[in-house]
Amino acid sequence: MGATARTMVLFLFMFGLFMVIGWAIGGLFFDNWIYGAVFFLILAAIFNLISYFYSSKIVLWSYRAKIVDENQAPRLYRSVRRISSLAGMPMPKVAIVPTDTPNAFATGRNPKNAVVAATRGILKLLDDDELDAVIAHEMAHVKDRDILVMSVAATLAGAISFAARWAFWGMLFGGGRRDNGTAIIAIIVAITVPIAAVLIQLAISRSREFKADEVGARTIGRPMNLAKALRHLEEGNQRRPLDYGSPASGSLWIVNPFKRTGGLVKLFSTHPPMEERIRRLEKMAHTMGQY
Repeated sequence: MGATARTMVLFLFMFGLFMVIGWAIGGLFFDNWIYGAVFFLILAAIFNLISYFYSSKIVLWSYRAKIVDENQAPRLYRSVRRISSLAGMPMPKVAIVPTDTPNAFATGRNPKNAVVAATRGILKLLDDDELDAVIAHEMAHVKDRDILVMSVAATLAGAISFAARWAFWGMLFGGGRRDNGTAIIAIIVAITVPIAAVLIQLAISRSREFKADEVGARTIGRPMNLAKALRHLEEGNQRRPLDYGSPASGSLWIVNPFKRTGGLVKLFSTHPPMEERIRRLEKMAHTMGQY
């Protein structure tokens, strides 16, 4: 299945989880599961509207990113302009993140309102070809409106978790119905469904990363440039992880910028395994007769 088709299937699963939570809440508190489902769908819609219009400003602020012009960041600005032209897209705004952690991300609800941000560290680490490859990856996210997709996924996952906590604590402190095993079922749902929602959100994120790698590599016509850049960035972020910002927005970056510990890191990672990303790019290069 293509990345878009997989994303749609995963969203359907997530909406299914929302219906399950709605059934639990409705059965406990409203005597009608439809009321609970509709209530939390409306709540999710409100969250999505806020995320749609303000998420990019919040992300830029949280990482202290500053919008720059060509005089302030000539090399980065020229790279973004070059890749925008190759991709046939409007020139986005360009921002610098003041950290030596080498990384980059894109944000904005559509191509006309996009911002491509790069850290000070990535400009020191990568050569021009590798930087172009990273920018092409980020422009692929913009082209496919992945920022909007991930904002909606994160909002739905958050709303599901909020609803589940409401059901769980409501039952513990005496709220809702307690007959015919409804309470036990609701508590089980409240514990398991948020975990499933987060896993689906992460699956959507990983799917979009694979697609952005492919589209970005095809834009520049040199998959190995992106593969080399990813290797350097993975090593650079392990040596110097980002020490501020929220892990909740970690999926925006081309590689995970935060310190990774614990045995469940791979399961709950916002990014696919780096080895697999590079393997796919090497396969592309081989198919194109470049490797």
